Amino acid sequence: MESAGAERGGAESAVRGGAARCRPAREPAARTYARALPVVPVRARGLTIEGADGRRYLDCVSGAGTLALGHNHPVVLESIRRVLDSGAPLHVMDHTTPVEDAFVTELLCTLPPVLADRARVRFCDPTGADPVATAVALVRAATGRTRVVTLADAHEPLPDGGAPGQEPPAGLLLDPARSEAAAPHGPGAEAGGVRRPSAHADQGAVPLIVDETETGVGRTGAYWAFEHSGVTPDVLVLAKAIGGSLPLAAVVHRDDLGDPSGHGGPVAGSFRGNQLALAAGAATLAHVREHRLAEHAAALGGRMLARLRALAAESGCVGHVRGRGLMAGVELVAPEDPPDGTARPGASAHLAAAVRGECLRRGLIVDVTGPRANVVRLLPPLIVTEEQMSAVLDRLADAVGAVDRHRPDGSVPLRGERTPR
Repeated sequence: MESAGAERGGAESAVRGGAARCRPAREPAARTYARALPVVPVRARGLTIEGADGRRYLDCVSGAGTLALGHNHPVVLESIRRVLDSGAPLHVMDHTTPVEDAFVTELLCTLPPVLADRARVRFCDPTGADPVATAVALVRAATGRTRVVTLADAHEPLPDGGAPGQEPPAGLLLDPARSEAAAPHGPGAEAGGVRRPSAHADQGAVPLIVDETETGVGRTGAYWAFEHSGVTPDVLVLAKAIGGSLPLAAVVHRDDLGDPSGHGGPVAGSFRGNQLALAAGAATLAHVREHRLAEHAAALGGRMLARLRALAAESGCVGHVRGRGLMAGVELVAPEDPPDGTARPGASAHLAAAVRGECLRRGLIVDVTGPRANVVRLLPPLIVTEEQMSAVLDRLADAVGAVDRHRPDGSVPLRGERTPR
């Protein structure tokens, strides 16, 4: 009996402890961005976020690029309200709906005729992996081959075919932006990584897949980044901004490519028919097109990059500045970095984290990314004004100046900035 009582008491204690653990803690237990960006947003519009403390911030993260029109744009909100008020289903999978038709029609309007006239659109689960898996399955089905070559760097030599005894690839997968560094390839990217594989694609031998997840919907100064090169892909991977702030992913491909069913990997998913995302996406695509926001991104982005490069020339802790349109990466470098450019673990990352913290104190939200976590990324929404961009760059320059003046030895963060776990 004593044993049973002890066991029962232990169980009750465990339940009470579990309930206590479920209560909100003063500091989030989960390892989230809140540790690096301690802002509790309560309202947002356009470029501006208002925190629970009443402070306002300029948001240059834009949901990692998902917010092409910024927060709560009126055309996006109105499109969502129309679906909610209509009584239409909020989610379907394989049924064609007026909302889906409107999205596909608008999407095709943004594509070059050579692709739009022969295009098929497949919706996928809105994750980073699903549309890529769909694209890979498509080219494997079309070619009967399995190997897909990823061109991680536009300056890598292009494989003309398989090695002796090896089959040619089923497809070439190219990302116009180095996602980890948050910036497009250098000036030779268009003539290198995109133009060279196009010859193979035109011959129908090796289809070209271009992943526009990061770069699409006007971000780089063209509606789609591949347009900078004049090369049209056979398969286009789309996500992020195409959902107008809601999760949405799709693959656009030539109509003569095969059906991916049964050729390995997820090719659809249960959440591919969200009507709110389709409505918000259609509204966003149309607004970017009708208001020529890609051209706005090209013009304003050029001035942004010029000023960032001037900052790099003046600052001792800023290295390369890369970007195109309203997509920029500012590399932070530490004196301890070896000459070959590979940062000593932690040195440059601490500087980037310090710049992010100084930006936050000045009311600017930026992201830190890159393989060494030493790149400050700027992704302002396409609706950013010249006045707002000037404010962003003023605050960033002031933050970099503060870090440059009080640079640590690279072993500890600046002024209480927390080291990400």
